[in-house]
Amino acid sequence: MGVGVLCAVQGAAESAIVQAVEGSGGRLSVTRRCADLTELLAAAEAGLGGLAVVSADLERLDREAVDVLHRCGVRVVGLGDPTRPWLAERLAAHGADLVVDVPADADAVVREALGVLAGDAPARPAATPEPVPVSRPGATVAVWGPTGAPGRTFIAVNLAAELAALGLDVLLVDADTYGGVVAQVLGVLDESPGLAAAARAAGQGALDLPTLARLAPVVLPRLRLLSGVARADRWPELPGSSLEEVLRVARGLADVTVVDTGFAIEQDEVLSYDTRAPVRNAATLTALEQSDLVLVVGAADPVGVQRLVRALGEASEKGLAVTRRVVVNRLRHTVAGPRPAESVGAALARYAGEHDVALVPDDRAAADAALLEGRALREVAPGSPARRSLAALAAEVAASVGAEARTTVA
Repeated sequence: MGVGVLCAVQGAAESAIVQAVEGSGGRLSVTRRCADLTELLAAAEAGLGGLAVVSADLERLDREAVDVLHRCGVRVVGLGDPTRPWLAERLAAHGADLVVDVPADADAVVREALGVLAGDAPARPAATPEPVPVSRPGATVAVWGPTGAPGRTFIAVNLAAELAALGLDVLLVDADTYGGVVAQVLGVLDESPGLAAAARAAGQGALDLPTLARLAPVVLPRLRLLSGVARADRWPELPGSSLEEVLRVARGLADVTVVDTGFAIEQDEVLSYDTRAPVRNAATLTALEQSDLVLVVGAADPVGVQRLVRALGEASEKGLAVTRRVVVNRLRHTVAGPRPAESVGAALARYAGEHDVALVPDDRAAADAALLEGRALREVAPGSPARRSLAALAAEVAASVGAEARTTVA
C-alpha cells in the first residue's frame, strides 16, 4: 500500500491534486480530504497518513501546526500561489518540507512529493525565504535552577550586565513563565511582553533581525532586554517551536543570549496521548535544549543544596543541561558553617559529583540597593564581593562559549 496523503487544499486545486495522487501508480493514496486545520491535525495524530499537502493560506496554519505534523511523522508539502508569493515564503518559514506553486499540471506536485518522501532533493528549489544573515553567530546561555527562589533572575541579570561590560553584545531573555520579573529588576516600566510578541512573529514566519531588535530595547550599553509574560496564565503564548526560532534569530543579534528560565522541567507525560496539547514548561525545556551552556543555580543553605542535588539528577535523567556550570548563590557562614565554601563544595561533590562549583557570596545590602534602584549590581556596588564573583563568572562563560570581547568597557 502506498503512502497515505492528507489533503488540505483550498479551492479548485484540490480535485486536481487528488486525481494526480491517485494516478501515482500506487505509491501515494489519498486517505483523508481535510476541510480545515483541526481535521488535518486529528488525521495526522490518528496515523492516517505520512504526507500532508496543504494550501499556504490554510486558516490557522503556523509553525506550531507544522511542528505537530512533523512530530506525527508527517511530511508537509505546501502549495503556494504565484499571485501571492508571500504565502509560500511564510509557509517555508513555518518549516514545510517542500513549497511549490500550484502548477497547471498537478502531477508535478506528486513527483516532487515523492522526492521528499524518498529523501531526495526536490525537483525545484522550495520557495524558501532568504536566510537571516548571521555575520557572527552568537551563543546561548540558559540560567536554570530548582524551585525555592535560589536567585536565577539575580544571576541572569547580573551575568548579562557583566558580559556586556566585557564588550559583548548581549540579549537578556525572560523565559520564566511562572514568575518572570526581569523587566522590574532592571527598572523597565514598559511591561509589554517582548518575548510573546517575538514568539508570535516566529510562529507566523515573520521574525527577522530588525523585528527582534525592535522588540528588545537597549537597557544598558550593549545589553538588550526581551521581556517576558507578566502573568503565569499566559504561558501558552510561548510554544516551544516558536521559542526555538526566536533563539535561532537571537544568535544573529547578540554575541551571547542569556535566558532566564523557570524552575519546572516536567514534560507533561500525562498529556502525551494528545500531541496538540500545549506543553506547560515548553519555554524552559526549549531554552535548555537550545543552549550551549546551562548555569544551574542553587542556594547555599541545607534546603537549597538538597534541591540543587535533586535538580541536577533530574536534569541528567532527562538529558538536559548536559553542558553545565553549577553556581551556588548567597554563600554565607551563618547557614553553611564557618567554612561555607568548603562545606557546600564537599556536599555537592559527594551527592552530585560536582567538584568545580562557582560560588557567589551573599551581599544582601548591595543586592537590595540594586533592586531598589532597578539597576545591575555593577552599577550600584562595583566593589561588592558578589559582583566580583559574577564578573569572574562572566569572563569564564564568555571563554567557555567562545565569545570574544571586541571592546572592553570600564
